Amino acid sequence: MDEVEKLTSWCQDNCLSMNVSKTKELIVDFRKRQQRPYTPLMISGTPVERVSSFKYLVVNISEDLTWTSHIQTQVNKARQRLYHLRQLRKFRVSPAILKTFYSGAIESVLTQCISVWYVNSCSQDCKALQRVVRLAERISGCVLPSLQDIYLKHCKSRAVKIIKDSNQPGNCLFILLPFGKRFRSLMAKTERLQRSFFPRTSGS
Repeated sequence: MDEVEKLTSWCQDNCLSMNVSKTKELIVDFRKRQQRPYTPLMISGTPVERVSSFKYLVVNISEDLTWTSHIQTQVNKARQRLYHLRQLRKFRVSPAILKTFYSGAIESVLTQCISVWYVNSCSQDCKALQRVVRLAERISGCVLPSLQDIYLKHCKSRAVKIIKDSNQPGNCLFILLPFGKRFRSLMAKTERLQRSFFPRTSGS
C-alpha cells in the first residue's frame, strides 16, 4: 500500500494521472496459511479491480503462475494461422516459402517470450504446442525445429546479451568461477525457481 501511495504522489508531482479503470490487482500468494480476505487496493480513494489473470505485453500471467491460459491463447492463435499455410500449399507454393511463412507467422506466435514460460509448462500444454508444430510439418512437408530447441536457442541468446550489457540489472547474476570457464550456479530452494531462466542459464 505504501508503494502505491508513493507512486500516486510521484505521478501527481510530475503532472501525471493514473487510470484506475485500466489498473488491475493480481495477488500471487503460495503461503499455506493465506491471509483472507485481502485489503482492497485503493488509488486516490477508488478501489482497483482484482483479477485472477492479466495480460502483460504479450504474456498472460495468472495468480497461480501456471502458463496454461497463456499457452491456450497462443495455440488458438497459431491454429487460426494454419489456414493461411494450407491456402499457400493449395497454390503450390514451394516448401521453402511455406517454411518461411511458418517461421514468421506461426512459430513467432508459439515462441513469444518462450524463455520465460516454456520450462515451467506442464506436459499437457507442451504437447498442445508440439501438436501445432507437427500439423504444420504435415501441411508444409518440411522438417521444423522443435520448441525445445528453440527454447534453448532463445535462452542462450538472451543470456549472452545480458552478459555483454553491464547496465542490464541481471548482469550481476552471471558470476564466473575462479577458473573462468563456467558461471556460478544460483541457489534455488524451490523447483519453480530452479527451473526459471537465471538459475538454469547461470550454471550452464
